[in-house]
Amino acid sequence: MTVSSDGPLTPSTSTAEGGAESREPAAVASAAATAASVSAKELEALQAAEEAKGDPALDEVPSAEIDVPDEKEEPFEKLAAAARRLSEARVRTVVETLLFLAERPLALEEIRQATGVEIPRLEKALDQISGHHRDGISGIVLHEVAGGWQLRTSPDNSDFARRFLRVRPQRLTRAALETLAIIAYRQPVTRPEIEEIRGVDCGAVVKALLERRLVKILGKKEEPGRPILYGTTREFLEFFSLKDLASLPTLREFHELSEEHRDIVEKQPEPAPEPIAGLVDELKDERLRAELEAKRSEGDAALEELERAIDAADARDRAAEAALDEKPGPEDAPAPDETEPRSGP
Repeated sequence: MTVSSDGPLTPSTSTAEGGAESREPAAVASAAATAASVSAKELEALQAAEEAKGDPALDEVPSAEIDVPDEKEEPFEKLAAAARRLSEARVRTVVETLLFLAERPLALEEIRQATGVEIPRLEKALDQISGHHRDGISGIVLHEVAGGWQLRTSPDNSDFARRFLRVRPQRLTRAALETLAIIAYRQPVTRPEIEEIRGVDCGAVVKALLERRLVKILGKKEEPGRPILYGTTREFLEFFSLKDLASLPTLREFHELSEEHRDIVEKQPEPAPEPIAGLVDELKDERLRAELEAKRSEGDAALEELERAIDAADARDRAAEAALDEKPGPEDAPAPDETEPRSGP
């Protein structure tokens, strides 16, 4: 079929456009299928790569300074003067904020340097915070550890915290615990002294404890060979939630346990004490209080009835004794007159 040069070309053009239009849905479907086959992680990587390229038009433009210059730190005297005007509630919120921000236990002096508040007021604020954030009441507990104060998660919620953070509980092997206990109670102590007590080589265990920062080198002992002295660290106190080394249980308390009880202590964790607040809340229950009052009334009534019965029994005993005293006995009868004739054969 031939087409003249002056003939209309619209049909052929429309045919081409129609072919393109017929191909567009297929291309869209193919792109959608490709996007569906790419995982979300790959899409994030592609997006990050595009963002890393940046804007080529800004490559030659120098960056402007947008940060405000650092201000001078306020003098401590002025800070302390302003802190004196703070209310007790305000001091408590300030201390609570610092405890929340701190990554390690804060000492009283550190809090005083940051706030300008006197030590007695800080101690009072910490006491109030400790009463609010305590075991069994709050999910965040205030503990005094390593010579300072720190907000920690409640032990009751440890399982949920570990699951959220996807971490496993930190546990030490028996060899590590034995070595750490020797160092804690005998520090400063040398490695030969540790091995003499344990009876085995402790080099690998001591090295692991040094890497965990539970043990540190205190110096060298003044004796031949200059052996290294080891002691516990601040992290050791934080790990075991101890205020200081004086908070360690005494050896006498441990040795007073029998072998059977010692095995129980070593194998089973110590049960958490029942929260006092739970008992207080139960006593606040009006229904429980009414039942206790009713039982108390019944007990008082029974006690009164018992006292009346005892009094009645005592009265009967006294009456019986009086009756026995009034009745003449055989020894009170008159003796027979020897001068009177006896009757009989």
